[in-house]
Amino acid sequence: MSIPCSVYIVTLNCGAWLEDTLNSVRDFAEVIILDSGSTDNTYAIAQSFPNVRISHQDWQGYAGQKSLALAQCQHDWVLNLDGDEVLSPELKNEIQQTIQANQIDALITPINDVFLGVPNSKHTKKHAKVRFFRKNTGHYDLENKVHENVIVDGQSVRAQGDIYHYGESSIFVKVEKNNQYSNLKAAEKFQKGKKPSLLKLSLVMPVTFLKSYFIRRSCLNGWRGFVNSMINAFYAFLKEAKLFEQYPNASKNKQDKP
Repeated sequence: MSIPCSVYIVTLNCGAWLEDTLNSVRDFAEVIILDSGSTDNTYAIAQSFPNVRISHQDWQGYAGQKSLALAQCQHDWVLNLDGDEVLSPELKNEIQQTIQANQIDALITPINDVFLGVPNSKHTKKHAKVRFFRKNTGHYDLENKVHENVIVDGQSVRAQGDIYHYGESSIFVKVEKNNQYSNLKAAEKFQKGKKPSLLKLSLVMPVTFLKSYFIRRSCLNGWRGFVNSMINAFYAFLKEAKLFEQYPNASKNKQDKP
């Protein structure tokens, strides 16, 4: 008997991981994939699973794209995965138990980043997001350009099982993503009227490194944990540096107008 829950995924050239992703949710009633123009084998993989429906949608931004995929879900309970993520058996069991108990509205799910092919130490403090929830209680803030979160109007409980994130397969990939994401976050901050701060610019990198390496205990992940924390710190620096960059550009644009 299938799990009465819709899974929704947005994809773009996720063929390297998508088969593992879909295998982890093959027991779910339906899987909705909204693809924004893949040129790899994403479609062939998706069409080989009987519970998967894939369609094309031009890119609307992270929150916008996921909102459109969510709207296609037919079941009362929904689960969001990315095309490079795999649902753990432990979390799948929690989802089934939550649906059966029918007492809460969402699970806050730990994301286990598999950096350079190795998962986090079990003692590392993982980031967590709402990924499983009642459809009628959750929505996205469309103003968030990246790192979109589901906003739930109801009771949320932290899950014990993980979602495994495999997308950070190399240092190059992680740095490329962070460069792209920092552009979006700086633009988002600018649009929300946030001002750049020289003090924050000078402190954000060491503070973020200390938080990642010691407080979140990436130090337990060996040399990978050190590299990951350094990249995280530089990402935080880039967001602030690019916010400074936004203001001279904005002033120049105003001067250029007739």
